[in-house]
Amino acid sequence: MSSSSNDRSAESFFGEVISAYTRAQAIEDGVLIDAGSMAQEAGFKWPVAVTSAAWADCVAWSEDDSDKQVHQDQSGRLWDVLFMASHAIRTRSGFGDRLLFELYRVPRDRRSTKAERTTLKLIVGPGDQGEPVITILLPHED
Repeated sequence: MSSSSNDRSAESFFGEVISAYTRAQAIEDGVLIDAGSMAQEAGFKWPVAVTSAAWADCVAWSEDDSDKQVHQDQSGRLWDVLFMASHAIRTRSGFGDRLLFELYRVPRDRRSTKAERTTLKLIVGPGDQGEPVITILLPHED
């Protein structure tokens, strides 16, 4: 294989980019939710965002939820997700850009009072400028 074939740009191979949706746009649109400084407190060195579906399932909690189910708060639920994700990274064996991890959370269904085990997925990938970022999502999401 000649070096000239390796020098071709992605654009010359795939064509002009028609549309791009950045991580910043996804956060602005609410598709991703930035975990903020709590991610650093949980031990993350890179920015962490949670998909809106994973947030709705494992983090979101209101006073109304506490009145109807069991008293919890959203920041405590976010801490649980981040702590378990951080723990999964620290204790994993092997390599790769993604991993599944488990945690217990009370389902937000207006009736449950006991925590149930659920699985989330963590992916390390490039941010908008190619920097490493982490996304936490439901197992079926990409």
